[in-house]
Amino acid sequence: MKTITVMDPVTRIEGHMKVEIAIDSLNGQMQVVDAHCTGTLFRGFETLLNGRSALDAPLITQRICGVCPISHGMAAVQALESVSDWLPPKNGRLLRNLTLGANYLQSHILHFYLLAALDYVAGPAASLWSKAWQVDMRSGLESVAAHLPAALTARRQAHEMGAVFSGKMPTTNTIIPGGFTAVPSSAAIDKYRKHLQTLTTFIRNVYLADVMKVGEVYSDYFQIGKGCRNLMAYGVFEMDDTNTSRLFVEGYAENAASQVQKNFSTTDISESVKYSWYADQSEGLSPTAGDTRPEYPKGEAYSWLKAPRLLKKPFEVGPLARMWVNGDYRVGISVMDRHVARAKEAIKIAEAMNGWLDGLTPGQTAYDTKFDQYSGVGMGLLEAPRGALGHWIEIKQGKISRYQVITPTCWNASPRDSQGVAGPMEQALIGTPIENPDQPVEALRVIHSYDPCLSCAVHIIRPDKTPVVTFAPGPR
Repeated sequence: MKTITVMDPVTRIEGHMKVEIAIDSLNGQMQVVDAHCTGTLFRGFETLLNGRSALDAPLITQRICGVCPISHGMAAVQALESVSDWLPPKNGRLLRNLTLGANYLQSHILHFYLLAALDYVAGPAASLWSKAWQVDMRSGLESVAAHLPAALTARRQAHEMGAVFSGKMPTTNTIIPGGFTAVPSSAAIDKYRKHLQTLTTFIRNVYLADVMKVGEVYSDYFQIGKGCRNLMAYGVFEMDDTNTSRLFVEGYAENAASQVQKNFSTTDISESVKYSWYADQSEGLSPTAGDTRPEYPKGEAYSWLKAPRLLKKPFEVGPLARMWVNGDYRVGISVMDRHVARAKEAIKIAEAMNGWLDGLTPGQTAYDTKFDQYSGVGMGLLEAPRGALGHWIEIKQGKISRYQVITPTCWNASPRDSQGVAGPMEQALIGTPIENPDQPVEALRVIHSYDPCLSCAVHIIRPDKTPVVTFAPGPR
């Protein structure tokens, strides 16, 4: 008989998420045979933006998520600037890259050491950690657990580095339509570079080394969690003032193909809501025409996440997708490949940041006062640390008349679409071997490899019953 295990809430992620897995024996092995990922909160940001000044969007959307607010602010700014077909001056482009890059580094370090590593190594034998599951924890990784304090310090340094130019982190008021409000000085550049050198050393010598150690001890996880095997990225970090070159390019690959399609039309993106708690009038619409009208309860729906699709197919997004599309990492698609690709990406970004510092002109403005906003439609597509992020805006006489956001976790943790096709994370869970259905740490390893952020995806809840709770190891 199938065993149904409900993890509600899934711990060590951003936000609130429920995952229900069905476990059965196939060929003598207990494994996941079905999975449903549920975003348990309603996101209302698109609705509350309607009627506001268009210039409010970068500030309000940064509050969508406390881990990647810079990405949301950047997407909103780019959406506004695309209405006017406008690009920032060189200093503005470089300062945006440096601020976003700092946000990437802190997020990647946070993900591995505070959210994912405890699936593989035991935490301290102290309060908050002592309720851990008694599960498969393999020896040889004691040094990884010992690096947790250094990781906390490194993450703090990444925030301090980002604040050198942005004034404060994790949110900032310096990235605005027209450029960047700060003017770089030689002293600020030197201060930023000192932080960056320390972080680069940590990422290369500690973070990447620890990820590789975990990969050696848990080598079987290079074969677990393959998912839909479709990978997509919007591209991020402009490398020239005409926005024709990016550090990570746009493109997609179906079925883990080495041949990457470098360009695609955003008209090929649609959102299915058959299994989402939204009005059916939104079914199959592109984000330029979509809306956000909650409908709860509704038929067989089971999530507040919509189901984004490219070419009517599910696509995984995130560091592995970026590195695959860019040609930097094409070893495989699995739980462990996601961790390795993320760590290698951190090094690539840190090295690029050093070059962006060299390109700054001290004392020169980073803002163009000629920027002007008017009525029209626009979109901002870039990459948050967790994957492809899109903001779509429609403005009438300076006021927002429509706003839509598709976050990375909406791509990865989406429910089934109108064709009944499971989302990437649901597909990745199916086939995962499980030793103990009451403590399915193996499923958690799959979930955490995607670094889901439900804070980005959904935001308001009204509980009407007592949830079924299965606690995962780690602090709660």
